[in-house]
Amino acid sequence: MNPSEQIDQLIAGLADWRGQTLASLRKAILAADSGIVEQWKWMGSPVWSRDGMIAVANAHKAKVKITFTNGASLPDPDHLFNAGLGGNKWRAIDLAEGDKIDARALKALVRAAIAFNQGKAKKKAPARTRARASEQDEA
Repeated sequence: MNPSEQIDQLIAGLADWRGQTLASLRKAILAADSGIVEQWKWMGSPVWSRDGMIAVANAHKAKVKITFTNGASLPDPDHLFNAGLGGNKWRAIDLAEGDKIDARALKALVRAAIAFNQGKAKKKAPARTRARASEQDEA
């Protein structure tokens, strides 16, 4: 079973509000960027990635939690983050029964996470040395 099918199965198995909430989160995340990849990690957690991990979601008894890997580095003008605010890296959004997520704001947050991941990837790319650059320019 591929990760998307595993996420489908998880959502279907949550017959209450948590399944609907997780499905709404997933829909907004995937709508944010066509390059997002779904993964299944840590023995049962949906994960969304693009150029690095964006977020992981979990359904708990009284909440659905979506945690952004680099949330502490992301702009959050709509104040979606309401959990994990004291951490140096991760930030989360906890949703209880009856809570609604602002899909537009969530998509913006996902796009910011992708931009952050892409910026990190560029910093890790080795810079061309002057000698190599000269050789290539002369060719």
